Amino acid sequence: MSQPVPSPSDAAPQHGHSERPDAAPQHGDPERPDAARRAELAGFRTKPVSFVRRSGRLTDRQKRLWDDRHAAYLIDVPRAIARTSVDPGFVLDPAAVFGRTAGLVVEIGSGMGDAVVEAAATDPERDYLAVEVYQPGLAHTIAAAERAGAAQGRQGLPNLRLVQANAAELLATTVGAGAVDELWVFFPDPWHKSRHHKRRLVTAEFGALAARVLRPGGTLRLATDWAEYAEQMIEVLDADEHLGNVHGPGGRAPRFERRVLTGFERKAHQAGREITDLTYVRR
Repeated sequence: MSQPVPSPSDAAPQHGHSERPDAAPQHGDPERPDAARRAELAGFRTKPVSFVRRSGRLTDRQKRLWDDRHAAYLIDVPRAIARTSVDPGFVLDPAAVFGRTAGLVVEIGSGMGDAVVEAAATDPERDYLAVEVYQPGLAHTIAAAERAGAAQGRQGLPNLRLVQANAAELLATTVGAGAVDELWVFFPDPWHKSRHHKRRLVTAEFGALAARVLRPGGTLRLATDWAEYAEQMIEVLDADEHLGNVHGPGGRAPRFERRVLTGFERKAHQAGREITDLTYVRR
């Protein structure tokens, strides 16, 4: 489901290396030279990202659907110096994006969209933002949303939007402080080798970003099938003064009932890996 795992199915992207700073065109004032823009963004994205960009191609059917319907879902954020970067000057206006004021749920690393589409379809009173870097995953999410909407006699899901972006940047500058009711992180890549732990998404820095975007009383939900990563999550999030473990220090949560059971999770069970759910509240 989310910014994924070391041995995922095709339902989730791989993670790993940083993008080259020159991988995307520059944004900002078109009259300014690239050198000036780079100087302005000096120090931008200095840490490794928690994902690997794959070029995964869309099927012909996905491409047709993407061409026809991606504009209804995908938020076209201004980039900085990489294809999944977000210009730090851009701030998302949920009311303008969704055309209303409602509670906002953000899923980081939505993969193929199983959880977020089901949630948006069955919870029309709230708005849902799916964050993913992998285009085929976004295309699959759009297809699922179109099917869910058709089943309800309408075109698509008006309370669902997608953004193709690095989650850390999105939480640091794009999403407003206190704008989120719930933040979901399901099965982030555990980067199980010690030398790769620096690429893990859930760190002390992530805890601070989560606390920034959650409203007081808002909820952070996580799930992982990697026991050692679960311990790290608990250690860094329990230590954040702005987040409270709903089940007490070191506490695990029962399985989040709205988290859709995916093929990936079934494979984790078959491999004998225990799933850990965690729930934190913004103090």
